Amino acid sequence: MSLDLKPSHASVKAYYDTLHQFGQLYIDHEGAVRSAFQDLLAKCGRKAKPPLTLVPEYRIERARSSVIVDGALVDLYHLPHGYWEAKDEKDDLAREVERKLDKGYPRDNIIFQAPERAILYQSGARIFDENITRPEALVSVVNQFFDYKAPHIQEWEEAVRDFSERIPELAAAVSKTIDEEKKRNPAFVRSFEDFYALCKQAINPNLPEEAVERMLVQHLLTERIFRKIFDNPDFTRRNVVAAEIEKVIAELTKRSLNRDDFLRNLERFYRAIERSAEETTNFSEKQAFLNKVYERFFQGYSPKKPTPTASFIRRSLSSTSWCAASRRSSKKSSVARSVTEASTSLIPLSAPATSSCA
Repeated sequence: MSLDLKPSHASVKAYYDTLHQFGQLYIDHEGAVRSAFQDLLAKCGRKAKPPLTLVPEYRIERARSSVIVDGALVDLYHLPHGYWEAKDEKDDLAREVERKLDKGYPRDNIIFQAPERAILYQSGARIFDENITRPEALVSVVNQFFDYKAPHIQEWEEAVRDFSERIPELAAAVSKTIDEEKKRNPAFVRSFEDFYALCKQAINPNLPEEAVERMLVQHLLTERIFRKIFDNPDFTRRNVVAAEIEKVIAELTKRSLNRDDFLRNLERFYRAIERSAEETTNFSEKQAFLNKVYERFFQGYSPKKPTPTASFIRRSLSSTSWCAASRRSSKKSSVARSVTEASTSLIPLSAPATSSCA
């Protein structure tokens, strides 16, 4: 996040004007007075780089419980950059902060705020605790809040930039290997042609061969992401469609392409994704996060000419149809139905069976 808020800015003046109007009406309860600070954060979020959206009543899932903060500022990947918790002037803010922290509220970039005071925690330490009835103090805490970037966010943003730039190179290397193996590897040719026929039967009889090649590239580059983020180490064996793709990949990597060595070049990117995904606390957030990862992936892989395969792979990771498909047998007719269901529902063909499929 980055911001250059000043006391003279309209959003700061609007904040104090709103509090003044509430004061004239003798309105001081939390539900009302917190709206002024919420509006300020929302306006600042829209001007931040990258832009951030304030999500009210943001739930944070824990291993055995959950907490709900009054707001969280999230980026386009649905990753939270900061949190906010409001109290009214009747509360003992310092005591409320300790109580909230004991309950499991985050300690990394969270503002605890009342109309007259704000306390900011970053990296587990209290770095601001001042009266914010002065515009200079208010601007100071808001700027510190938006200027802070957690280590995992910084790592993620750097990795995404690097990965997006490298995707054409990596995809080209796999495509070249596919072309070479088609010329000299009969086992790969048979495996590829079987899967290609299956896809034409299930998706579109006019499906170009290039689309299936892209599917192989996409699966090779992203299989680990789904396996790790959804904590399903054997989904390529349990998932009917993923298992069929793996058969083709296995033939592809037998001679010319060492899968482990090739993917080792992406280790930093994978770690950044997995670390960022830990900040998403429920399945729907993981879905949203991976949707955006796919969007960035395709921008680097094929920014000018997305295929029909790319179009449905990067859509929502809905689990209903996929779970139904994943429970089917591995017979070809069942695989065809699974591919059909996945493509009809715009579900990634390499998406894992989630825990709800067990």
